[in-house]
Amino acid sequence: MATSHPEFNEKTTATEVAETFASNIRGKNISGEALALAIGTQNPANLILASRTVAKVEEVAKTVREQNPDISVVVIALNLASQKSIRAAASKIQGLVDRIDTLINNAGMMVLDRETTEEGIEMQFGTNHVGHFLFTNLLMTQLKNAAKVSGRGSTRVVNVTSAGHRLSPIRFHDYNFEGKEVPVDERPPDGLPPMFSPTADGYNGWLAYGQSKAANILFTVYLTKRLAAAGIVSYSVHPGSIWTGLSRGLDDAGHDTMSKTSNFWKSADQGGATMLVAAFDPALTEVSEPSAIYLSDCQFAKTAPHAVNMDAAERLFQLSEELVGSKFDL
Repeated sequence: MATSHPEFNEKTTATEVAETFASNIRGKNISGEALALAIGTQNPANLILASRTVAKVEEVAKTVREQNPDISVVVIALNLASQKSIRAAASKIQGLVDRIDTLINNAGMMVLDRETTEEGIEMQFGTNHVGHFLFTNLLMTQLKNAAKVSGRGSTRVVNVTSAGHRLSPIRFHDYNFEGKEVPVDERPPDGLPPMFSPTADGYNGWLAYGQSKAANILFTVYLTKRLAAAGIVSYSVHPGSIWTGLSRGLDDAGHDTMSKTSNFWKSADQGGATMLVAAFDPALTEVSEPSAIYLSDCQFAKTAPHAVNMDAAERLFQLSEELVGSKFDL
């Protein structure tokens, strides 16, 4: 597979991509806090911004409304570390629209010390994956309704991941990093520096982050397979290296380590570009194989093998259902 614009790269901005794919944005119902300003310039019908930081996002919504008074922009409180909050937010969206053309799951966090969600799940896995898993499945009726009236592959779920997915597969035997023994195929790759070794209680924030990002890709693999008949596709995106609120949980050593992970740091506008390619490029209406769902710097890229394993994707979906206490028949 290939995107329709091979000239797009790490320097391309979300604003440029939105202008290029304006006809694919116009009149659509879009949910996702990220990229509101870029998307808002191209006349979507409804822009739903679900976020934990409501006051901050209200400022973004105000700017979008000022730029285009015809757009309906709604801000909804969503704390992905609380399944109660997720269900409340999804219920509000269900009452607002009967279809969602594009769902961008962009929220995420990174911490080095152990934290847990309200339900006792390791914070990064519980927020970055389980929270998005529940939110997406609760809005599945809206996604399927959109697919019924739009062209095949026009309805999309974009899951934002990271190159950090290479740090760890899903630890099905110890997803909370409690020091339990795990089989070889659930361990991090060989040769990682000592900073990636678990502490005395079994926790390592970097590895936990890697597991959550691998989960984002595996969820994408599962969605694409199960929703193909409904005409819905899903892509997973590494946005590139951007200094955002994601790193707010890092100490000085963590910031120093993060600063060495890239030779090119993107602006926020550049960081959003690949998400918009995944969401709106008309060339991406079909997924040829499970591995063809990951984009970086606006083009397709390769993942670690553990992130596109269909057996692991099936197993993760089942585990996620158990962790949210609901079954979802896609």
